[in-house]
Amino acid sequence: MTDQLSADDWIKAGLKALAKSGFTALKADPLAKAMGVSRGSFYWHFADLGAFQAAVLKRWREIAAEQIIADVEAASDEPLNALLRRSFGARLDLERAVRNWAAFDAAAQAAVRAIDRRRLDYIEGLLGKRGLAPATAQARAQILYWTFLGFALSGAPVPAARLQALLDEIFAMVSA
Repeated sequence: MTDQLSADDWIKAGLKALAKSGFTALKADPLAKAMGVSRGSFYWHFADLGAFQAAVLKRWREIAAEQIIADVEAASDEPLNALLRRSFGARLDLERAVRNWAAFDAAAQAAVRAIDRRRLDYIEGLLGKRGLAPATAQARAQILYWTFLGFALSGAPVPAARLQALLDEIFAMVSA
C-alpha cells in the first residue's frame, strides 16, 4: 500500500476490519500493521481513536442508508421492490458488527438509532407513496424493518431462489 494513505483509506480499512473481526479491531496498531504502514499515518488523519471511530460510523451510515436510498431512487424498478432486493441481498456482516458494537458503545448506539430512524422514515415514505394511510404505512414499515433486522442478525444464508420467493411474499404482505 502507498505511503500516502488518506483518511478515506483508513476508514475503508476500519470498515473491513469491523466487518471481519468486530469493533475491537478498530485500533491504530493492528490496522497499521494490516495496511503495512506506521501508526503515525493514523494519527496524521485522526486526533484519536474516538475521532476515527466517529468517521467509521459516519461512513457506515452513508453506505448502509444514504447510498442504498440513492440507488433505490435511481433504479428503474418499483422502489419498494428494489429496496427489498438490495437490503436482503446484501452481505450484512458490517450491519451485524455495528449493532454488536452498539451494545458496548454509546456513540455506536446513537449511530444505530439514527440509521434505524432514517431507514424507517424512508420505508414509511415509500409505503405512503403507494397509497397507504399514514398509520398503516408506519405500522408496516416497522414490521418490514423488524423483518430485515431479524434476517440481518440471524446471519443464516438463504439460497437465492428461496430468498426471492421470500422477498416476493414480503412484498405482497407489505403492499396489500
